[in-house]
Amino acid sequence: MPIDENALLPDPERARVAIGPPAPGEGHWAGAPSAVAADGFVYLAYRLRRPIGQGRGYAVAIARSVDGERFETIATVSREAMDAESLERPSLVRLPGGRWRLYLSCATPGTKHWRVEVLEAADPAAFDPRTRATVLPGDPKTGVKDTVIVRRGGVWHLWASCHPLADPDEADQMVTDYATSTDGLEWTWHGTALSGRPGLWDARGTRISAVRFDGDRVVAFYDGRASAAENYEERTGIAVGADPAALTPVGERPAAESPHHGRGLRYLEFVDLPGGGTRLYYEYTRADGAHELRTELR
Repeated sequence: MPIDENALLPDPERARVAIGPPAPGEGHWAGAPSAVAADGFVYLAYRLRRPIGQGRGYAVAIARSVDGERFETIATVSREAMDAESLERPSLVRLPGGRWRLYLSCATPGTKHWRVEVLEAADPAAFDPRTRATVLPGDPKTGVKDTVIVRRGGVWHLWASCHPLADPDEADQMVTDYATSTDGLEWTWHGTALSGRPGLWDARGTRISAVRFDGDRVVAFYDGRASAAENYEERTGIAVGADPAALTPVGERPAAESPHHGRGLRYLEFVDLPGGGTRLYYEYTRADGAHELRTELR
């Protein structure tokens, strides 16, 4: 059956807290999730953050759960181990042969630049930062981070948030570019798949967070913001298209947001469960300004 994208939108009143923030208050976050169902578990990689000046994105945790709601941490990768000033959204991928990859968004110290590095291991608890390799280096004009990776029909599809670096005061702007690969390591870029619309809620930037192929359609969920002041409090929108390299936003208002100050509801992620149903994971702004990682079962 065709995907009803509206049926996959978050309803925070139905949600449970999967991972709480490291502390209460603004700047303390748990979120930016990437989830995989395998071997009777849901595995979840997510970013932990403190306020700027107190550590920023200080670690990516990998956890597992039997029910998709209550998680135990099995590994943690620190920003220091990745030679990064901050870590942002990871991508956790199970390879066809059973091995695992963890793609990490790493801020280059002392700059606005971001790059993506990859770790590979036999088990999600065994990622070793000493084995890392850079897969998306960016360049002097562009920072690259927040990957979404889908393997389909022997092709690896990737959407990444790209930021202009020529003017440091404008580096919060973002578009989502699209790339493909045969192995998930060497990527070919195909241009910008989604960008903001002047005068609307996503004018300052768009960051794809989840993608589903639906017959001859591609359905994407994305984070958007209207201004630099809304950085860190993006809301969720929907974009569709016939080509994964060319997606068009739907509607002129956000499709999902928090009711609290900042209204942030971002980094929506899905995982289809072997027994049926789909779990949603997303980062949600609480009343105290902290961000928690929530989940819903559909």
